[in-house]
Amino acid sequence: MPYRREDESNRTDRPAELTATSAADAGLPTVREILALDAVAGGVPEVLVGGAALDARVRWLHVSDSAGVARLLNGGELLLSTGSGWPAEPDELRAFIGALVEAGIAGLVLELGSHYRYVPAVVVRAATDHGLALAALHREVKFVALTEAVHRRIISEQTVALHARDEVRERFTALALRGAPADHIVQQLAQTLGAPVVLENLAHEVVAADLPPDAEEEVLGGWQLRSRDAHRRAALGAAGADRWLIVPVEARGIRWGHLIALPGPAHPAGRTSVLEQGAIALALGRLADGEDDTWARIGRQRLVEHLLTGRFGSAGGAAARLAAAGLELTGTDLYGLVATGRTREGAADDAARRLGGRALEGRPSSGEAPASARIALLSLPAGTRFDDAAAEGFAASIAAGAGAGAGVGATADGAGVALAIGSMAHDLDGLLVSVQEALDLARTPPARPSRGVLVRRSQDRPLVRLVTSLRDDHRLQELGERMLAPLIEYDLARGGDLLDVLGAMLAHPGNRTAAAQASHLSRSVFYQRLALIGDLLGADLDDGETLTALHLALLVRRSGGR
Repeated sequence: MPYRREDESNRTDRPAELTATSAADAGLPTVREILALDAVAGGVPEVLVGGAALDARVRWLHVSDSAGVARLLNGGELLLSTGSGWPAEPDELRAFIGALVEAGIAGLVLELGSHYRYVPAVVVRAATDHGLALAALHREVKFVALTEAVHRRIISEQTVALHARDEVRERFTALALRGAPADHIVQQLAQTLGAPVVLENLAHEVVAADLPPDAEEEVLGGWQLRSRDAHRRAALGAAGADRWLIVPVEARGIRWGHLIALPGPAHPAGRTSVLEQGAIALALGRLADGEDDTWARIGRQRLVEHLLTGRFGSAGGAAARLAAAGLELTGTDLYGLVATGRTREGAADDAARRLGGRALEGRPSSGEAPASARIALLSLPAGTRFDDAAAEGFAASIAAGAGAGAGVGATADGAGVALAIGSMAHDLDGLLVSVQEALDLARTPPARPSRGVLVRRSQDRPLVRLVTSLRDDHRLQELGERMLAPLIEYDLARGGDLLDVLGAMLAHPGNRTAAAQASHLSRSVFYQRLALIGDLLGADLDDGETLTALHLALLVRRSGGR
C-alpha cells in the first residue's frame, strides 16, 4: 500500500543522508585532488592532517590572512594563507581554527616563510581535533596562479557535472514519457551507475532488481531484514563504506517505495542525482497508473517468467530473489498453480493472503498453456489445509466476477475457472516440478465439462505426473513422435484436427457423445475422424493398451510444447 506523507509547507531542508554529498557537490574536487595539482606541487606541500579529512569537497579557493575571515566564508572553501594576520596567543589561535571549522571550510593551506617558519603546534592539534584537512607549503608560490588553477579545475568539473546531469535527466524523462516499465528503468539505473540497483515497496519486498547473476544470492539473501536495518541507519545519519544509497519514490505526498543503489563508482552527475531521476520516472509512471499497481504486477510476472525459463545464475540466487519478493520458501508448503478461464490479473496474491500465505503470479510462455492461463507460485504456512474446498474458494476469489473483497471460502461465481494444482513441494526444485505438473495438467482437456469452478490435481492424474518427471527423456520423446507422426503430418498438410479429436476421445473414455461435443463435431463426423485416425495409425482404438500408449504419446507431445 502507498503511504501518504503530509509535509510541512515551509520545509526546505534536504534529507540528512544527502547533505554530506549533495548532487550539486558531487562534481567538486576534493582537498586531496587539489593538493595533487601541478600548481600546488610547486609549493612542496606537506599534509599535516589528512586521512578522511582530505576527501572534503572544495567549492572555492579563498585567500586571506585576516583573523576575522571566518565570518566571510559560506562553507566549502579551501583557505590559503600566510598567517600574517592570525592571532599570536595559543588560545586565540585555537579559537580561530574552531571558527573556521564552524564556518564549514573544506581545508586549510598555510604557506611558510613570510610569517611562519613552521606550523604552530596548537594549529596542528586543533585541526586534528576538528578533523580539518591541514597542509603546509614549504616554498613560495604565486597565489594568483594557484587560485587560477584551482578555480579552473572546479569550473571544469562543474561543467562536466552539469552536462552529465542534463544527459541523465533527458534519458529518464524520455523513459517516463514512453511509459517504460519499472524493471526497465531499474536496469537503466544500474547501467548508468555501474552498480546493483533494487526497487522495493514499502513492505521492503523487492519489486525489481538489476544485479550481476553471481551476486543475487549475496545481495538479496535476507533482504527484508538488511533493508530495514539500512533504512534505520540512514535515518540516524550513520556513516559507513558499505552504506546503501536510498531515495524514495514519491509524488504528491504519496510514497510507493524506495530505490536503493549499492556501493559503486562515482558518477559525474552524482549518484544521488541519477537515482533521483530514476525515482521521478517511476513516480510519474505510478501517477499515470492511478490505483493500479502495474509496476509491482509486471515485476512479479517477469520474476515468474525468468524462474520458469531458467534465467538465474544459481538456484540459491533464484531462491533469494523469490524470498526478497515476499514468497517464503523455507518451512512452507509450496504449490504450482495454473488457472484458466476468466480470472482477474493480480488476484492470486490477495487470495493467498487470506489463507495466510503469499503468491507470485505470471503468465506461461507461448504454447505452454491456453491463452487465458495464469501461473501462480503459492506459498502457505506448513500444515495449512489446501483441500478441494479451499482450492475452489481460491479459484472463485480470482474469478473475473469476484470483487477484491471476496473471501477464499466464498462460493462466488467462479463459473468457467479451472484450477490445475501441482503436487505439494518444500523447496525450489520441487516447486518448479509442481508448476510443470500444473502446466501439463492444464493442457490436458478435463474428463467432464464443469459449469462451476473446476479443481484438478496432478496427484489424481498419475500419467501426467509420470510424463512430467520423464519429460526430458529422449526415449519417451521418441515414442511420442513415432506413434503420432502420421496424425501430425496429416494435420500439418491439410490443416486437420485429428490430434484434437484424439485428445477429446482420450479425455472422455467410453463416452463418444461427450467426446464429440468436446470436439464441436457431430457424432457422424466425429466417428469419421476416428476411423481415419485408426487407418493412419494402423491401430485398434478399442484396445486398452493402444489407448494408454496413445494417451502417453499425446501427453508427451503437449508437455514438450514449452
